[in-house]
Amino acid sequence: MQFNERAPDDAIREERSGGFVSTRSRLMLAALAGLMTLALSACGTGDSSTPARAADTDGPTVAIEDLAFAPETLTVAAGDTVTWVWKDGTIAHDVAGDDFQSEVMSEGTFRHRFDEPGTFDYVCSLHPNMTATIEVAR
Repeated sequence: MQFNERAPDDAIREERSGGFVSTRSRLMLAALAGLMTLALSACGTGDSSTPARAADTDGPTVAIEDLAFAPETLTVAAGDTVTWVWKDGTIAHDVAGDDFQSEVMSEGTFRHRFDEPGTFDYVCSLHPNMTATIEVAR
């Protein structure tokens, strides 16, 4: 019986040619993926999304339930912070306006401060029939 002995250089060439991926390469890819995830999670809009608590619902509030925003139109003063509260069970939603965007989630709250007067339409990007408006008065 004859064995075909390969030199260590042959294994390295085979690895580089796509024969297999080394443990070192896998660790480097995993570390890079972890760093990218961490970097992206640090990016934010300045708005906040949190689990619902009583203190989070002070002031103007919009409920998200029964696949709708309630109220459909909310009037607030410039400088007010609006809080959206998820109350639709396990159904995921988000709040997407021109100048604000929540995470997609099925529970919790999202807050956004409206500093300028105007009309701000928004939608749930997962359920485009869910639309509403924030009217900001002077």
